[in-house]
Amino acid sequence: MTLETDRLILRKWNDSDAGALYFLARNPEIGKKAGWLPHENVAYSRAIIRTVLNGDEDYAIVEKGGNDKPVGCISLMLEENPERTRSIGEGEIGYWVGMPYWNRGYATEAVCEILRHGFEDLKLQKIFCAYFDGNNSSKRVQEKCGFKVHHTNFESRIPMLHEVRTEHVNYITYDMWDSR
Repeated sequence: MTLETDRLILRKWNDSDAGALYFLARNPEIGKKAGWLPHENVAYSRAIIRTVLNGDEDYAIVEKGGNDKPVGCISLMLEENPERTRSIGEGEIGYWVGMPYWNRGYATEAVCEILRHGFEDLKLQKIFCAYFDGNNSSKRVQEKCGFKVHHTNFESRIPMLHEVRTEHVNYITYDMWDSR
């Protein structure tokens, strides 16, 4: 499936995206904010595409009219998560945008489209989204998209980084989204 906004295309990841993914994800600032290690090489990025970014609701964020190279990633997770229990009809959005594309509103635009897709196409009733303490850009994206505070997890484990962080979990329901 491909989703579109005014400026973006959200499409499936391909092996040919590995170089672009590596270029963006090698930056330690990206992974640190999202809770994963920087990518070490193109082969690692290709492996991530094949194993992590291969779900039905995992999308490369691509600029319309651009060179078809990903500028970021967005996913709508529907399966269970050891950190959070979700009920049937609930999902969780995860996203990031590469540093060269920050401050263009791409994350907000992509999240709003995934919300539309989740509520209209997939008929979800509640969608969660979270950010780690200090990631004020992600906090602002979620506020712009209509998310409200659900709870704060003061001891969120980040196994890949061997860290414990404060995580702010937000949510939006179909009714909240529909009344905007």
